Amino acid sequence: MALQAGLVGLPNVGKSTLFNALTKSSIPAENFPFCTVDPHIAITQVPDERIEKLQTLFKSEKKIPATMQFVDIAGLVKGASKGEGLGNQFLGNIMQVDLIIHVVRCFENELIVHVHNQVDPISDFNDIISELILKDMDSAQKRKEKLEQLIKSAKTKQLKAQELELLEREREIVNQLEVLFNKEDLSAIQQLVAQAKTDGITLVPFLSGKPFLIAANFDEDSFADGSYKNSVFYSRLIEKFGIDSIIPVSAKIEADLAQLSEEEAAEMREVLGITQSGLDELIQKTYKKLQLMSYFTCGPKEIHTWTIKKGTNVQKAAGEIHSDLERGFIAADVYNAQDLFALGSEAGLRNAGKLRTEGRDYIVKDGDILNIKFNV
Repeated sequence: MALQAGLVGLPNVGKSTLFNALTKSSIPAENFPFCTVDPHIAITQVPDERIEKLQTLFKSEKKIPATMQFVDIAGLVKGASKGEGLGNQFLGNIMQVDLIIHVVRCFENELIVHVHNQVDPISDFNDIISELILKDMDSAQKRKEKLEQLIKSAKTKQLKAQELELLEREREIVNQLEVLFNKEDLSAIQQLVAQAKTDGITLVPFLSGKPFLIAANFDEDSFADGSYKNSVFYSRLIEKFGIDSIIPVSAKIEADLAQLSEEEAAEMREVLGITQSGLDELIQKTYKKLQLMSYFTCGPKEIHTWTIKKGTNVQKAAGEIHSDLERGFIAADVYNAQDLFALGSEAGLRNAGKLRTEGRDYIVKDGDILNIKFNV
């Protein structure tokens, strides 16, 4: 399931440094705007402690974790919606991602130039959102004009009443969105776009309607000792967006750790007193925000993690492994990893009634272990 999260932000907020850490890649992260011009795409593993436990229980030769695609998108400046800087390219790149990670700068450093000469993460976020909304307003106006033509044509040609009703409903939604764009009411925009999709209304892709998270980039010292929690930057972000949408990180620390072996990185974390990886939290929250979850197939050869959307039935989930499994699906033997950890073996699962056979309509749960039965 190739869903993408895009890292966006103003120039010099730490996007490329954080991207380097996320992907253990090496792209330029210099102290000048537009260092990243083309979007860099890379894949990183989703941390999941269950994989190690399963590998031990099944004595598997290898493990294949879930992965996420991250995109590093060029820095934005005011006027992007009108083509300023790398505006059109920037906005086009955002259009392709499923979730936006806003990287905002939460540290003072006179050696690193801020594009506005003032550190203010809320203002930085607002600059980006304003440009996205301006672009969306333009898209909405163009779509509205197109709808007027379609509705007029539909009445003339006497299209089916259902088609005309959908067009009228879409026009109504676009009118509502124009009001929300002017208010810059992000939560209401997202709810309206999501409801339209549920109702089968085909809207143009609105950038401001995409789900988002905030990566708050702190300096090394305040992140390591936890003092960032007392900073005005952090408190203002929490107040505006809520704690579930904020991921505190130190891009510099994470980028340094990414260059070390696992043993060396563990030692460095111990020295710095870091108990939780900001990077792991960022990846996990991205996974969760996209409504993704994992199920496993297990055996002596490998533990394989498969990614599906929440609410997926088992027949559709089988298709993530191979289309033949979905097409010829008969049933699936199912139990959950947490039950296996608690009971220790498949025999224990059977005795406790935790191992069962499910049909095609069963909704897969996070952590389920599946054995698919099929016939093609």
